[in-house]
Amino acid sequence: MILVLNLEKLFANLLDLTYLLISLAIILSVFYLLKKYQYSLLWLLPFKNIEKSITEDLLKQLYNITSSRKTADFRMLSGTLKIPERKKLKIFESMTQKGLIQISDNHVKLTETGKNYALSIIRIHRLWEKYLSEKTGFDKSLWHDLAETKEHQLSRQEAEDLYEELGRPRFDPHGDPIPTALGEMISETGPSIVGIPKGTVAKITHIEDEPKSVYRQIIKEKLHIGAHIKILASEDDYITFESEGQSIKLSTVVASNIQVVLLTTQEVYQEGKVRLSSLIEGEHATILGISSECRGANRRRLLDLGFIRGTLLTLEYMGPNQNPRAYRLRNTLIALRNDQADLILIEKNRYDRTESL
Repeated sequence: MILVLNLEKLFANLLDLTYLLISLAIILSVFYLLKKYQYSLLWLLPFKNIEKSITEDLLKQLYNITSSRKTADFRMLSGTLKIPERKKLKIFESMTQKGLIQISDNHVKLTETGKNYALSIIRIHRLWEKYLSEKTGFDKSLWHDLAETKEHQLSRQEAEDLYEELGRPRFDPHGDPIPTALGEMISETGPSIVGIPKGTVAKITHIEDEPKSVYRQIIKEKLHIGAHIKILASEDDYITFESEGQSIKLSTVVASNIQVVLLTTQEVYQEGKVRLSSLIEGEHATILGISSECRGANRRRLLDLGFIRGTLLTLEYMGPNQNPRAYRLRNTLIALRNDQADLILIEKNRYDRTESL
């Protein structure tokens, strides 16, 4: 009898688990379909609610094509819109009537009005990415998609208020220049990391966030704007370099999305600089600073905890799977996750200085 009851309970639990997995699969499927067919599904809403978003997306695309000195044709642009043909024509007709584009011999060009409109949307997009990087805890892999939505929602006045709140930034967290309110764009400078001679030391100034597959490979290596690098080897297919104590090898296809500038005479490449997460149990180190990748509230929190330049610390305990870890500094034990420890730069000490901790 007891065996039967236990089996019934087991089957009931398995059934509940099955329902949970099915529900999760349905939710993920809905998100996938919403993302894949976003324009098609938008047509379920009134036309006026979606014309603005699609128009702004097309203007941005046209601006990017023009900036790369390429020519856009009607087929290229309409191919990106997964909407009925008659709806495409309405969008392009509306854009032409508003003086945003000119269509001639199947080629589409931005007017001056269209260019200024496109720059205003790019401005909002990059300001919102800056906001996400400094004021929220969203992962950097999500910034672009979140900004893609928000750029259609903020008014120009709200964008100006955000610009002031952020301290009038000139660049977004990827290193892209933020257009001014008057539509002026700072010219991007700096060569790609590819082809730089062995032994060169430089600083990352820009990381292209598209295509997403390439961007994910770059952020997986925890590279960021402002990071110092030293070229270890430069070959036809791969480039190897050092950054914050880590040796990184990227294909030239991926590495071409990283732009750098040579270090100035005032900037020094510190050979012994590594991430706190590389410290092993019992080792001692001196804090060199907090990575420029760490911004806003996260940076202030680490400073408040005592992770200040010149402070001595040691790794005392490690949790399950070595994450989180407990560090002793200023006679205090502080636990950090490894992703937080990655943001603190240290120099390992070669002798015991525990009496100062």
